[in-house]
Amino acid sequence: MKKIVALLLLAALVTLSLCACSPKKVDSKTIIVAASSTPHAEILEQCVAAMAEKGYKLEIRVMGDYVIPNTATEEGEVTANYFQHKPYLDDFNAKNGTHLVSVAAIHYEPYGIYAGKVKALADLPDGAKIAVPNDSTNEGRALQLLAANGLITLNENAGLTATKRDIESNPHNYEIYEMEAALIPDSLDDVDIGVINGNYAIEHGLKVSEALAVEGKDSDAARLYANILVVKKGNEKNEGILALIEVMRSDNIRDFINRTYDKSVIPMF
Repeated sequence: MKKIVALLLLAALVTLSLCACSPKKVDSKTIIVAASSTPHAEILEQCVAAMAEKGYKLEIRVMGDYVIPNTATEEGEVTANYFQHKPYLDDFNAKNGTHLVSVAAIHYEPYGIYAGKVKALADLPDGAKIAVPNDSTNEGRALQLLAANGLITLNENAGLTATKRDIESNPHNYEIYEMEAALIPDSLDDVDIGVINGNYAIEHGLKVSEALAVEGKDSDAARLYANILVVKKGNEKNEGILALIEVMRSDNIRDFINRTYDKSVIPMF
């Protein structure tokens, strides 16, 4: 009898172990997307009704970190994610051996030139102090925006990795002051103008619509740093994902983005 009881207990434990280790089966009509809260999850919330009309349940999982959405997508815990741009995705794949791919560019958050002591670009004096982010990717975007507005000229091969060394012409001897990107909004009173990342501008109550200049929708930065919908390789043609792409890139979602975010979020479709 003791042997029988022991065997039954062992069988129960094995069954429980298998259940715990088996991946959760997700209904093919349920599309689960991991997303940052703003604006990503807010945009996805506007897609729920349209997805239901197409026969799909759209489930949104808000995540505040930049690692778990990708690992969850890789492991099949979610169908897709929406929080990142392509350079970040490529770097994540390279460092973590994941197999994630972009299936649609949805929006980008533009860089802007914001007034400090000077309230118009035309009024910049010779030797004006211009604050730009000091990290490589962000500094390149900032310098390209200054060049696009005729303030400096960059080496034609510099691209979005430009640094101060790539400045070929600075006829007004502007002082390009490199500093931590997150500190620039609070330092505007100490500089003539500052180039600020879209997310830091929003956090500090700066309106992109009031910026002195912003990145254009067809700029290299907008294309490269567009926020994308991401799936695991092999799921690009998943019918639910194709339906979601159609909904996310619809006129209704474009109108919602334009109406809600006052040019701090720009649709890429």
